[in-house]
Amino acid sequence: MFSPLGRGVFWLFFNEIRSLHLAKAMRIAFIGSGGIARTYIKYMKKFEGLEVVAAADPAVASLEAFAADVPGVVTYDDYHKMLKQTKDLDLVCVCSPNGAHADNTLAALRAGVNVVVEKPMAMNAAECQKMIDTAKRARKELIVGFQFRFDPRTEMIRRQVAEGHFGKVLYVRCQALRRRGIPNWGVFGRKDLQGGGPMIDIGVHCLEMAHYAIGSPRPVSATGNCWTYHGNKKSDIASMWPNWDYKTYTVEDLAVGMIRFDSGTMLNIEASFVAHIEKDVWTFQLMGEKGGASWEPTLLFTDHNGYMVNMAPGWIGAGGWDVIWEQKIKHFVEVIREGKPNRAPGEHGLMVQKMLDGVYASAASGKEVRV
Repeated sequence: MFSPLGRGVFWLFFNEIRSLHLAKAMRIAFIGSGGIARTYIKYMKKFEGLEVVAAADPAVASLEAFAADVPGVVTYDDYHKMLKQTKDLDLVCVCSPNGAHADNTLAALRAGVNVVVEKPMAMNAAECQKMIDTAKRARKELIVGFQFRFDPRTEMIRRQVAEGHFGKVLYVRCQALRRRGIPNWGVFGRKDLQGGGPMIDIGVHCLEMAHYAIGSPRPVSATGNCWTYHGNKKSDIASMWPNWDYKTYTVEDLAVGMIRFDSGTMLNIEASFVAHIEKDVWTFQLMGEKGGASWEPTLLFTDHNGYMVNMAPGWIGAGGWDVIWEQKIKHFVEVIREGKPNRAPGEHGLMVQKMLDGVYASAASGKEVRV
């Protein structure tokens, strides 16, 4: 047993060692150097002790633009070479096209490095499972780039669900709808590289935050459909991002799906690059036995003293794109550097991927499928 003085000396020494550990720079490398990677860089600059030391991308122009924003970074056209030659890496951020996520992540994990992989986690659930298994064998963290679960609106609704204020959640409706917003950069229109269109690209965001908010139940079946009617044709209609490559466009314009969970809850997901609607929509709402909620506008619905009541929170914390990205960065720093719980683990990415796979499989078969 330590004396009081001995205990004081011990904790002083312990905290000094801990502070030295926290002060050590986290060495980070990127696989993929495009727009999403540069978004990471923008918000990483707000944190001390993050050192981006290397980046790999076969696209020379993209890599040059990345290097211009990160002085001193060592660049590679082959990520295998980068992983072999870059020593003492703490983290690899996988920001490549969806079709490369699994191979990139597996290589980094096998090299003994923690990974943050952008959404969607992979092209299919089988790849996701392989990534999870590899991370466990390597004893490394696998974090999925789900930023909307860090939005204060999501967290507020999640807490109400967790504490039972809505009773059993019966139904959830997710909407990630653009009236006319086909990306005119990257490979978003190529199914072979992306796995799909708006469902896997933007629907995944609303899907992951709603699924997280209701407690991440296990999906058991899915039904859905997809339609392509605009993106594969040349258009002179004004749009948010004109002149996309319609000749290589092989993804859907609009997709809808219905997911059944083992809890009995049903979730409907709508996602579009092109939809004939009044305006873009980005939200989810849920309905429970005792109450419900909507994400945007942020409202709670219940019965109180003989009346139906709509409640608007007075303050839930600052929100917006900057906030959720800062929280996303802060989260993986705390997980890797401080050992805090992973709030976006591969297992959550796997369930989201199973839902996406299920919608696409149902659309292809014309019937409900087991997840």
